[in-house]
Amino acid sequence: MIPRVSERTHTPHGPLGEALGRPVTPEEGLTEHKVIAHWPGLDAYTLDGEQAEWTPLQWAEHLEDPLLAHPFTAGPGGDRRAVFHLDARLHPDDRDLSVAEWAEVAHRLARAAGVETPGDEDGCSWIAVQGQPGRLDLIANLIRLDGTWQQQPSNPLRRISDEARRIEQDLRLIPVSAGPRQSAVAQPVPAASTQLAAVLAQLANEHSGPLAAARGLVEHAAHRIDRRPGSASPSAARGLELIALRLHGIQHDLTAAATDLNAGLRPPVVAASAAARHTTRRTL
Repeated sequence: MIPRVSERTHTPHGPLGEALGRPVTPEEGLTEHKVIAHWPGLDAYTLDGEQAEWTPLQWAEHLEDPLLAHPFTAGPGGDRRAVFHLDARLHPDDRDLSVAEWAEVAHRLARAAGVETPGDEDGCSWIAVQGQPGRLDLIANLIRLDGTWQQQPSNPLRRISDEARRIEQDLRLIPVSAGPRQSAVAQPVPAASTQLAAVLAQLANEHSGPLAAARGLVEHAAHRIDRRPGSASPSAARGLELIALRLHGIQHDLTAAATDLNAGLRPPVVAASAAARHTTRRTL
């Protein structure tokens, strides 16, 4: 599962259009079956026992209401771009999730992103849209019902990514780093292994490593390309997403290799080289 956080916007119409894969227009009919989760306070906007059956335009207007109701509320630095958009995509070979499973994913990501706090009755409004295969979009307005700005974690993407890994395990989804890793063989480790482990760990570092930076640029490019019109854009964006998946897998493998070194194990490539030298001596 690859989660991505877009730059905040002034209006939910664009993010909702991305979620549905088409522009939001007044002519479109009801879309209640695509909204699979929402903020608890939405029940106050419907009659008892009634579900919210709205068009995409009505959903967009509902999410935009806090901006109109609280015209002086702003985020850090006076920023009025209150619409938060998170999308998460499954591995291309993953199984289809049920509506209940998608709803669970939505609530867990909403809590990780800091847009939902259990028991907070004055929180911000949000909806989760499952409008395209293998994709979930969470759209929220960070202006709360009490007129204040919703405080999010300092590094929401990190928390969201960590939660996505846990969701993969709990729902038995294909992890981002799918693929078997060769087992390490116990061998005497040279004294330089500690330094090598540090180098590998730095390469794989999620916060400051070069692979994390490269992956972030690739994911950003995929997101930008996916928004461009044209038949080739979706396939190009998907290709970049797969590259990001492979980069993330390399990070995990480097981290595992560094852990093996620190534990006193020889990495697979060293063990293989030693075996090859021994075989050569026997042949001669």
